[in-house]
Amino acid sequence: MWTQVVGKITLALTPRSNHFWNVAMHLGSRGLVTPLLTQGARSFRIEFDFLSHELVIVCSDGSTGSIPLEPMTVTDFYHRVRAELKNMELEVKFWPVPVEIPDPIPFAEDTLHASYERSMVEAFWRALLFIKPVMEEFRCEFLGKCSPVHFFWGSFDLAVSRFSGKTAPARPEMGSIYAESYSHEVISHGFWPGSGPLQEPAFYAYCVPPPTGFAESHVSPAGAYYHRELGEFILPYESVRTSDNPALELREFLDSTYEAAANKAGWDRQSLERPLKS
Repeated sequence: MWTQVVGKITLALTPRSNHFWNVAMHLGSRGLVTPLLTQGARSFRIEFDFLSHELVIVCSDGSTGSIPLEPMTVTDFYHRVRAELKNMELEVKFWPVPVEIPDPIPFAEDTLHASYERSMVEAFWRALLFIKPVMEEFRCEFLGKCSPVHFFWGSFDLAVSRFSGKTAPARPEMGSIYAESYSHEVISHGFWPGSGPLQEPAFYAYCVPPPTGFAESHVSPAGAYYHRELGEFILPYESVRTSDNPALELREFLDSTYEAAANKAGWDRQSLERPLKS
């Protein structure tokens, strides 16, 4: 919920780009950081620093602000962030309600969520630090339109998405976020700590629209499987963490699920992929 507060500030201060890429956070050497945000003649960024456990605001005029990351309600965090921005003369108007979750509670009213466990936060961040280089290498072998490796605060996942260049069938009944995110054919990969029908951290792979036969594809490594309810291939994080070669196991999952989706969807792989070096 705290990342949603900061994410809404990012949404308010950045021009909209493809598939809401402008709102995503990025992985830094100390935690998760926003893109550079501009307000008037000043620029600033906001970082969740998971080494010092602070929310840090750094402005282009040299001013800084910070809030300790410690157990507190979403309501308290929200008001402290707004007060710190006001103190730095960086007040931002934004819609104060979380998205992409069931039964959202406005930030100013959320006294239900109040936990912050340092060890779990650090473990999650350090997992992201391992995952990102593997995803970056995978990303850079694609010549077509491709997202950065970035962190979406709504779905709370580190993700990278490849696009065929073709438009996808419209799904207006799914809402504006879905319509923008999946306006074009996409194969997406990512990692998230689990939610809903999958209560464990896992890597995922899906294709929109899903081609015929994708769910029956043979993919690797051995721990990967197709989750019918999610409509995605899943590789449990524990399977990768305990592997003799975690990076290789993750790369096998990225490559095999992409190939299965791209082949069955009829993507022009020769044009979209960087030729392999001999």
